[in-house]
Order: sequence, then structure tokens, then C-alpha cells
Amino acid sequence: MKRSMVYLVGAGPGDPGLITVKGLECIKKADVIIYDYLVNVNLLKNARPDAEFIYVGKQGGTHTLEQEEINELIVKKALEDKIVTRLKGGDPYVFGRGGEEALVIRENHIPFEVVPGITAAIATPNYAGIPVTHRDCTSTFGLITGHEDPTKDESSIDWAKISTGIGTLTFYMGIKNLPYITEQLMKHGRSKDTPVAVIRWGTTSQQKTVVGTLDTIVQKAKDIKPPAITIVGEVVKLRDQLNWFETKPLFGKTIVVTRSREQASEFADKLYEHGAHVIEFPTIEIAKPDSIQPLDEAIKNIHAYNWLVFTSINGVDAFFQRLFELGKDIRELKGIKVCAIGPATEEGIKKYHIKVDCRPPKFVAESVVEELKKVTAIKGEKFLLPRADIARSFLPEELQKLGGKVTDLVAYKTVMAQPKDINLVDKIKNGEIHIVTFTSSSTVRNFIEIVGEKNISAFNGHVQFASIGPITTQTAEEMGLRVDIKAKDYTIPGLVDAILESAASTPKTPE
Repeated sequence: MKRSMVYLVGAGPGDPGLITVKGLECIKKADVIIYDYLVNVNLLKNARPDAEFIYVGKQGGTHTLEQEEINELIVKKALEDKIVTRLKGGDPYVFGRGGEEALVIRENHIPFEVVPGITAAIATPNYAGIPVTHRDCTSTFGLITGHEDPTKDESSIDWAKISTGIGTLTFYMGIKNLPYITEQLMKHGRSKDTPVAVIRWGTTSQQKTVVGTLDTIVQKAKDIKPPAITIVGEVVKLRDQLNWFETKPLFGKTIVVTRSREQASEFADKLYEHGAHVIEFPTIEIAKPDSIQPLDEAIKNIHAYNWLVFTSINGVDAFFQRLFELGKDIRELKGIKVCAIGPATEEGIKKYHIKVDCRPPKFVAESVVEELKKVTAIKGEKFLLPRADIARSFLPEELQKLGGKVTDLVAYKTVMAQPKDINLVDKIKNGEIHIVTFTSSSTVRNFIEIVGEKNISAFNGHVQFASIGPITTQTAEEMGLRVDIKAKDYTIPGLVDAILESAASTPKTPE
């Protein structure tokens, strides 16, 4: 059975949350994803690990591939008996040349579907506090290309009709032609006092909005670079009342998350929720230990232990994964008490339907020891600690000092990742990044190794460093970083709260 199929998918205007459910399904099932410049690359994280990614973006007149070559590429990949998802910014059929691609696909007798996307003409002004229609302002709305060559002998745009015949006008990608557009509208009867908004990178945390009138907007928007859209009409006056997105507490902040790729999403999502632009820069990866035998032996003799102590969610997952791989289940843990270092670790244990018997008030090893002293004698008790290869020695050593018998073994390794964003150093020095976050000592050490020790002194003052807890903070400070933001509650929500508190105390730079 042939699998050849092409999905022409609208990825939405920028915010990855604005893709449709069906569009997301098409990304997940694709063998090949062919995507454009305006597609948020965070959407690609939803693809299969073995999916092929092909970038064909067009930016500032520079084309990775010409449109005819893109058409040929789509057909070629589909004829290789593959599912191709052609991912386009906004909607495929709104100034996206999706119609041209669809015709070529049909000419080659390849089945296809079109998945509509939210277009920038609606979403971008929405995020800027501008409804495209409003009963007190207008009941008509027009979409117009801003790309038309002003030197053409005859315009394909009927300026006389659109200038006064449509209430709200939205021009796509018209920054270069903005003087010509405003001139034509005023020449054909639109009042020079008509409100205008130019919005760059709409629906993203990099959004920038400039407001003026037909006779002032060219000067006011002179520093705006593509991609941007222009909104003309009385609805622009509603922005002051309806602006919701740009008022979010972390709007305009670019924050680097150094957690492992597997764990970054939860943290990133919380930051996105508050308006931040997030760069995932994983400095660690979770790997299996060099030898699994010690963990296997401990699991086979699990009934010999009184306590199972977890100090991270990674340790929880590594332990239970191996338990199940050995053909066992949670019944093996009958009679064994469980200790978790913090709420995230506790939640990770609970998903396996295991009750946590001990959780310290502070989420560090020192607090674990103090809490265990309250609930058990420790002396003579047997403790199993499935942990990382680089875990601190404090916990097993202290338990042993108190008479406990401790099996401290490696359940997983943390290894250095190879993040893709190699320009991070330049972005920090140029002031493009505001906060770098650390959630463990290993993220600190690996971050410094990746970016280079020689750059550390230059970072201080250019960027804020945020730490999840005292051990991580100590590591960062010992390595020359000034930690500006410290979580009071040593959890991801606690770190988010600390970042929000810091942002609230920092005055915003006026535009």
C-alpha cells in the first residue's frame, strides 16, 4: 500500500500554540517536514525522531530554494512513498503560494490535504490589542499584499476602491513599500489622520508595535524590519484598552533554559505562559550508566531494603524503567518505604501509584537526612539510593555516619549535550538574552564548558543568571558567575516565581 501523501499545513503566525490540532497531527505523522522561515521551529519538537527536516525559507529577498525548486522537492519526496508535511507560516492559501504548490502536487497525481492555519492578518493585531472588526468602527476587513512593485505600469490593487470602501486594511509584508502604501491611500481619499499600526514578529514575545497615522507612520516605523504587517483603520484606536499580550510580566524577555531536552518543555511552557521568549539550550543529556549490573542486583534483592530514596525525577524514571524491563512490577516494593527529595520527584513517584512516606521541607540532601531522622531510627536500616553518576556524596555519607547501611548506585548518567545555538555567546554580549537559568550544578559546569571559560567575566553585567537552589548557586559562584535570581522554593515553579519577582522589580525600558 502506497503511503505517498502531502499535507499543506498552516503553522499559524508565530506563537506555536496557535497551530490547529490537525496541523499538529500532520507534524507528528510526517516522514519529511519541509518548512518556511516564518514557522516557529519549536513546532518541530513534535515530529518523530526519525523525521527528515528540510528548510526552504525565504528571507529578505534571499531564497534557500526558488518556488519551482520547492515544488519539485515536495513532489520528489512524496514519490519516494513518504508522508510529506509542507509547513507554511500562517495559512497556506493566504499569500503563501500554497495554491501553486497544490496545483503541482495534483498534476503529479499525488493525494494531498490542506490544513488551514490562523493567518497573521487576524492573529497579529489581536495580540497587539486591535480587533480587525468592531461594531463601533467597521464591519469590513480587507487583506492586501504589501509586496507589489510600485514601479509597475498598472497596479493590480484598486486603490480607489479599497482606500474608502473597506474599514480595516491589513497589508502583508509591506515595510519596504510603506511610503508607497500610505501615499496611495491618502491620494485616493483616506484621511491622513487614519490610525495605523505596524506590528513586527506578531504573536511572539519579540512582538513590537508602532502606532501612528497615515501621515506619520512612515517616520515612526522607520526602524521596523520585516517580518511585519500593517493595520490601517479606526480599530487601531482600541489598542490602548485591549492590549493584553504586551503587558505580560515577562514579555520582551529572552530566557535560556539549560535543562536536558527531555525536561525543558515543562519549564519553557511556564515561561512562555508569562510572555517570555525561550531559547532551549540543553547542556546535559540523560544516559544509561556504563554498567547496569549494580542496579539489576539491587532490584533483584529489593526486599532486603527498608528505604528507597530518590533525589531526582530522573532517578525515579531510571529505577522503574529497569524494574519493568526485568519483568517485575510495583508489587516488588511491598513493605519498602519511599523518600522523595521534592514535589517534582514525589509526583514522579506517584505516577507509578507509589505512596511517598517521607519528603523534606527543603529540597536538598541536608534536609533529607534531617527528615529521615524524624521518621526512622536510621541505625541498622538499609537504604537504596538510585542516583546520578555525579550526585553529591553528602547523603550516603551522613546516613552511614548515623548507622545506616547504604547502597549508593548509578541509575543514570548526566553527559554534556551539544546545543545547536552556537551564537549564544554573541547574543549574550549583544544584550539579546536577558536571563540564563540553571537547574543543577551539572547545567552550570556544562554551560561554562560549552560557551568557554574566557567568556564568563564578560557575561556578568550583560545577562542575569538564575539558580534553582543553594547548591547550584554555590557551583555557579565558584565558577565565576554572579547569580542575580535565586529561587526561594527549590523547584521549577519556585524558579519561575523568582524570575517573575525579579522582572517586576526591574523597570521596563521605554520604547
